[in-house]
Amino acid sequence: MGHGWLSAIPVPCGSWAGLWLYLEPGYICGGRFFGRCVCANGRYPPSGNGLNPPNNLYQSFTTVQESLMPRSLMHQEIDSVPELVRVMLPRLTDAISQIITPTLSRQIRRVYVTGCGDSYYAGLTSKLAFEQLAGLPCEPMPAMQFGRYATPFLPAPRAELLTLAVSVSGKVSRTVEALRLAQHEGVTAVAITGNPHSPLAQVAKLVLQTTLPPFPQKPSDQVVPGMRSYVASQLALFLTAIHLGEQRGHLTGAQADGYRHDLAHTANLMAETIELCDPIARETAVSWTDADRFVWCGTGPNYGTAHFCAAKIIEASGDTAVAQDTEEWAHIQYFEKQPHTPTFLISAGHRDQSRTVEIATAATHIGRRVGIIAPATSLIARTAHKAAYLPVALPLHECFSPLLTCLPGALFAAWRAETIGEPYFRAFGGGRSSTGGGGISRIQTSDQIDIPDRNS
Repeated sequence: MGHGWLSAIPVPCGSWAGLWLYLEPGYICGGRFFGRCVCANGRYPPSGNGLNPPNNLYQSFTTVQESLMPRSLMHQEIDSVPELVRVMLPRLTDAISQIITPTLSRQIRRVYVTGCGDSYYAGLTSKLAFEQLAGLPCEPMPAMQFGRYATPFLPAPRAELLTLAVSVSGKVSRTVEALRLAQHEGVTAVAITGNPHSPLAQVAKLVLQTTLPPFPQKPSDQVVPGMRSYVASQLALFLTAIHLGEQRGHLTGAQADGYRHDLAHTANLMAETIELCDPIARETAVSWTDADRFVWCGTGPNYGTAHFCAAKIIEASGDTAVAQDTEEWAHIQYFEKQPHTPTFLISAGHRDQSRTVEIATAATHIGRRVGIIAPATSLIARTAHKAAYLPVALPLHECFSPLLTCLPGALFAAWRAETIGEPYFRAFGGGRSSTGGGGISRIQTSDQIDIPDRNS
């Protein structure tokens, strides 16, 4: 937990009730006040020298401290996403209908989603939505895998293939390369980007803009682990799946409108999840301060969520974090020798539920600190062995659940960074640089190939 200086608070109850206390220099950490309390008249309160205020004051101190100290920039990004969904949903719905025409929709037989980092993870979370709502097979791939290894061997007729290349900045070399190579092979490609003037947008024949509304809380020179951009990319993909399903006759107009309405309502569920989960995420981060490695497990649409949560830990606090499929944990991480590794199991409370309960039992049995991320009404929340439970609101559809299940992991990562005092992205020190998306890592300046060789 963070710490900060307090000035004066009213005493709520007990022998000090009715007094205004002034706190001499001190701080709050872990919900406890360290310092002296004095009454308005300069005397110490009735219980003694002011060094040990009664327990019923700790919560008051903590509450006042939190009201005086602003939330971290990462917390503020997380807090803003429900309203972001409300603002962007109608914009994206209109834009998608203009870009992906009925004729194009009806000719599509397969969807590829590609990108790097969070953009790739958003694609992973969208696979179920495309298959369930659009009735189309969907293959998410990292941009390098798709561009250099898949595009030469894509099935024909390639005019029936749709590639959605996701990049918030539109500057990522591998994603630009992947889209360009796909178009070279005759595939219809759409750039999904927040930067309409970027290299990706310039190469693409079709562009879906996910430009974010202004977020004045973040200074222009401050890089924060992405939350708003990730949610915007997810929303664009989910809405594209609904649109394709409607235009291809897989969904009726009423069904498509119902899914859009449910996505809009998910904004309220996101706000509910943040309110439910934030204090628990903070407590868990404080309790697990000793850990330096975290495992995140999910399956189905939340396999992408596991990757996203692991990425937020690495970006926010710099700890080692691993993403794994829920089933695959039993085959691999089950045999790791560190017994107390915090292991988060992410569940939408649907198809994944029974196996997640079993994995929670196994992980607890071998000493893991298990954190459950699942709806409160789910079987796993009620029955699974766990050291921590980070609740989410009940999703209306499993395919939309990643909009909710990403929030507890992001909150935990934000509190983890604040608890251990670690700067985001290591402040780009130690030889790193924010120039070009990462300096020597050359995310935005990497050499691109022209046409992959089919014969080598």
